[in-house]
Amino acid sequence: MSSKLHQLALEYHQGDRPGKIIVSSHKPLATREDLSLAYTPGVAAPVCEIVQDANKVYDFTIKRNLVAVISDGSAVLGLGNVGPLASKPVMEGKAVLFKYFADIDVFDIEIDTQDVDEFVQTVKNIAPTFGGINLEDISAPRCFEIEKRLIEALDIPVFHDDQHGTAIIIAAGLLNSLEIQGKHIETAKFVCLGAGSAGIATLNLLCELGLSKDNILLVDREGVISQDMENVSQIKAQYSVKTDKKTLADAMQGADVFIGVAAANLVSKQMIKSMANRPIVFALSNPNPEISPSDVNSVRDDLIMATGRSDYPNQVNNVLGFPFIFRGALDAKASEINSKMKIAAVHALKDLAKLEVPSSVLKAYSAESMVFSKSYIIPKPFDPRLIDVVPKAVFDAAVSSGVSRL
Repeated sequence: MSSKLHQLALEYHQGDRPGKIIVSSHKPLATREDLSLAYTPGVAAPVCEIVQDANKVYDFTIKRNLVAVISDGSAVLGLGNVGPLASKPVMEGKAVLFKYFADIDVFDIEIDTQDVDEFVQTVKNIAPTFGGINLEDISAPRCFEIEKRLIEALDIPVFHDDQHGTAIIIAAGLLNSLEIQGKHIETAKFVCLGAGSAGIATLNLLCELGLSKDNILLVDREGVISQDMENVSQIKAQYSVKTDKKTLADAMQGADVFIGVAAANLVSKQMIKSMANRPIVFALSNPNPEISPSDVNSVRDDLIMATGRSDYPNQVNNVLGFPFIFRGALDAKASEINSKMKIAAVHALKDLAKLEVPSSVLKAYSAESMVFSKSYIIPKPFDPRLIDVVPKAVFDAAVSSGVSRL
């Protein structure tokens, strides 16, 4: 971040009223009658209804439109374990995106513990307040256990966006990229650099979409996850393969697809040169990718590239997913966000990229045209059709898969 942008960001977050979100009422409170309805004795009426039927809480309170964005601050952006207080600006930012893109209300909650048991118990205790839980910026491998235990314990959607939001957007972009490049997910050879929450969740989702584990080389800081490696965690071991390849450079030779969710500047030009014809490169580390588009384009002209940045084509941005996925899940009064709902979101995003782009999107991005191609593989966050297309797909999948209360 430049010093100028750093200062602008500080001024943006401070101002006359620090922070980015407020809590306000949307019901009148101007008369004595209003007061009697808003509080005592009027509140007794919905209380009695909810006592008789717990599901009435969705009819008389904010619960059906309220999500908790919860973090312990252990894996914030590219900044690492900064703790709960320093994570708060990020969680407030997430709340702003939920509200702007999908009109979902959010309470951000920063929990001062990195003990899995304490964290899980805290979330379980406050869960009745919310219609959904969005876990955010929690380090691996703790995030996997936390999410699993909360999904098992709660009857509302629990969604770790760093895992599944990232995976959904990557999958949508990759399916379109494979189509453009004339390749197929069942036969393409994949390399994934990064075995944390995003990497593992992405591979899990891609396997549900047809990718074979035999065609995956997972690489972490120790090298290719192979069957002769020792002390490999259970989470990584599911992608352990029998191979003589040891390093990232070895893995990249002949690969059709590279997914980077690790750190900046880990991929060389020579590695890109060694990939198969018409490769796909998703270098998604933020703020700096595993290899820059300029370096990639200097050695190949037959590839598709995506990054996590808005100043390059094909930005893989979670805001394409989580507001709209939760909108569909909340509208369906879903008890969880299951695989069918995630896959429905993937296909909704994938198919939307193939339609004619509205003029409002072109104006927002100062572009003369956007057409399904190597430089436009996924929709833009400001596409007004997202709120219609993705929530409906998720809603329908929730109903058809039996997790909707409707």
